[in-house]
Amino acid sequence: MVRVNDNYLKLPGSYLFSTIGKKVREYKAQHPEADIISLGIGDVTQPIAPAVISALHTAVDEMARAESFRGYAPDLGYDFLREAIAENDYRARGCEISADEIFVSDGAKCDCGNIQEIFSADCRIAVCDPVYPVYVDSNVMAGRTGDYDAAAGRFRYVIYLPCTAENGFSPDLPSEVPDLIYLCFPNNPTGAVISKARLQEWVDYAKRNGAVILYDAAYEAYISEPDIPHSIYECDGARDCAIEFRSFSKTAGFTGLRLGFTVIPKDLEADGVSLWSLWARRHGTKYNGAPYIIQRAGEAVYSDAGRQQIRSQIAYYMDNAHYIYNGLKEAGYEVSGGINAPYIWLRTPDGLTSWEFFDRLLTRANVVGTPGSGFGPGGEHYFRLSAFGSHENTAEAVKRIKKM
Repeated sequence: MVRVNDNYLKLPGSYLFSTIGKKVREYKAQHPEADIISLGIGDVTQPIAPAVISALHTAVDEMARAESFRGYAPDLGYDFLREAIAENDYRARGCEISADEIFVSDGAKCDCGNIQEIFSADCRIAVCDPVYPVYVDSNVMAGRTGDYDAAAGRFRYVIYLPCTAENGFSPDLPSEVPDLIYLCFPNNPTGAVISKARLQEWVDYAKRNGAVILYDAAYEAYISEPDIPHSIYECDGARDCAIEFRSFSKTAGFTGLRLGFTVIPKDLEADGVSLWSLWARRHGTKYNGAPYIIQRAGEAVYSDAGRQQIRSQIAYYMDNAHYIYNGLKEAGYEVSGGINAPYIWLRTPDGLTSWEFFDRLLTRANVVGTPGSGFGPGGEHYFRLSAFGSHENTAEAVKRIKKM
């Protein structure tokens, strides 16, 4: 008889954003007149930059001609995109990353979830708490986390790294040594960042203990402060202990196009085995690359026009972030984030749980946000608001929240 992977049964409830969507649909069905504004799910709203649209049109036209038609993309990605990434995202910042250490994919979410496949099932993982739920969920599915303790909101074998107001939502080095360390900066959901000196401490800790850091830098383009690293490879020795994930989704509005990449240095090893070679083998077998036309669009992001246009889009969203932050702070809410990331991290008022505040916000203001408890037990009594809406909707949402 066929059996299911019972590790999936350890996952509590449904995926966070699926639950949000269901609750909103049910409310709208009961209140069809409600004008709901979403500051919840982190999808972008601004159109793709003109330089990228132009590259897409050119690539589509190429696909219509026999002499320029492209079929399957190379396993690791096209050289033109990987070289553009290596030059602009790494060498320009003094990082020793070559094009052949870059693996192009259909998005950082897939890579963050899939990377655990190349590691042993008995590896202990450490995650920031709160943080993006894909890190824990994918390891639960792989059988690496043990059972879920509903009362504590924790998995038995996961090492949780508390990110609190007291430590600036940046975790301290753990006393219990993990094998795999997931770090996400700028952080989703808190919007927190980490200094280069502090990140260097994590790199030194990983090297000292034989751990590997899995570094999610999906929001690096939103960093505004000069002393904040954009890549973990800005730290000495990071090539020996770190894998980095990047995304075009929020950087360039590619949520509907799907493009990202993972960097694995060729000299990074575990058990004397090259992790580059294992990921290359996995990439070739379970191909999750991006089509030619999408990779040409990614290349256009690094053009002079593309960079200028995308900087304007990022500034647009960060204007929203500043508006939410300032507006809610003036209204007496305890808020953080919104400086180096398009997220505001709000402490729920009146001792409300995250989901209780979700319901209050939805029913009283017709505004949707994201309950902090969905990002881990440390997110309880917090709430995430996203800056990815229009200026008009953002202003209206803040106005409604102030009136609650």
